[in-house]
Amino acid sequence: MQFPRKILIIFTSLLFIIGITGCAKKQEKDLFLEIKERGKIIAGVRYDARPFGFIDEDEKVKGFDIDLCREIAYRILGDRDAIEFRQVTSSNRIFAITSGSVDFVAATMSITRKRQQIINFSNPYYIAGQAVMVPKNSAVNTINDLAGKKIIVSLGSTSEKNIRKMFPTAEILGFRTYTDAFSALRTGRGDALTTDDTIIYGFLSENPDYKMLRERLTREPYGFGFKKDVKTLVLRDTINMALKELAQDGTIAKLEQKWLNQTDSNNIEIKATEDNV
Repeated sequence: MQFPRKILIIFTSLLFIIGITGCAKKQEKDLFLEIKERGKIIAGVRYDARPFGFIDEDEKVKGFDIDLCREIAYRILGDRDAIEFRQVTSSNRIFAITSGSVDFVAATMSITRKRQQIINFSNPYYIAGQAVMVPKNSAVNTINDLAGKKIIVSLGSTSEKNIRKMFPTAEILGFRTYTDAFSALRTGRGDALTTDDTIIYGFLSENPDYKMLRERLTREPYGFGFKKDVKTLVLRDTINMALKELAQDGTIAKLEQKWLNQTDSNNIEIKATEDNV
């Protein structure tokens, strides 16, 4: 199996850096080298975030993040199947990273300054936006109509923090998975559900009785999350190079076409564009 030339070059350079830094002090095994010896990558992904990560009818995990991780595995190990997926949620994905139970997380995780104090991120691989989902017959037609309403969120997400800040008088109902959150909206426990528009597109594809408001609360750059440790730096830099190649050769665009339906993107309005903290 032949690897892309640029990836081979960076592998050689980064491994040389490992050797140099190892001379300065006793070095624990670098995560990139551990993956090479292990023969597979361990990635934390969502099982409840269609179309980025979800369990399909055949009981296999699929989605944009899953296919992207397989492309990363191909460029690192030469095999798209040389990867093990472990389930994470909005509330436990950072712990999965810091505890070392996964090599990295690819789970619709927005890059924020607060999170960057705890973990490292790859370069962004997708730009989402926080949106609001309501029943089609709802009286909520604009973002401003949310004041004083019951708003459903996924616990631990940037969406939760943003909506609390923008609507301090709203009643916030939090759930650990998007599936539970949407179930609460469907049974009338809340007036609206807010999360990234990419997640809402997935729900709308199977639930035509709901709609997404035109306005967006934020812009949300997604990134892979890594443990803030020198042992993960080579892996992060290698993945950044792979992501750059995947963008340049059109692979990411093909995955977006395969998994994401954004036909109304020309009608989107950004309500707030400040970086999340």
